Amino acid sequence: MLSREDSRRLAQLERQLQQDDPEFCARMASGQLDPPRSKRAPLSLILTAVVLWIAAITLGVLGWWIAAVVAAVFATTVVVAALAHRKLRRRLPPI
Repeated sequence: MLSREDSRRLAQLERQLQQDDPEFCARMASGQLDPPRSKRAPLSLILTAVVLWIAAITLGVLGWWIAAVVAAVFATTVVVAALAHRKLRRRLPPI
């Protein structure tokens, strides 16, 4: 296990190498075996969206229109933000 100073120094060296020779870093990164990522949305995201939309529909049926709209907007925002975060995380190269 590295000390705090050694960890800091190693991170500094990695950043410097990334700046000096990005092709080498790309070659080294491609040699690592990462499990393939699925292209589907995660089950927890789907379940969260379903629960929030059921709550929104229930609130609408009960006549609480403002609460129903807030729940629907929140549900949509959470799903869109999670999908955007996942897509951005795939694009950005590891540091």
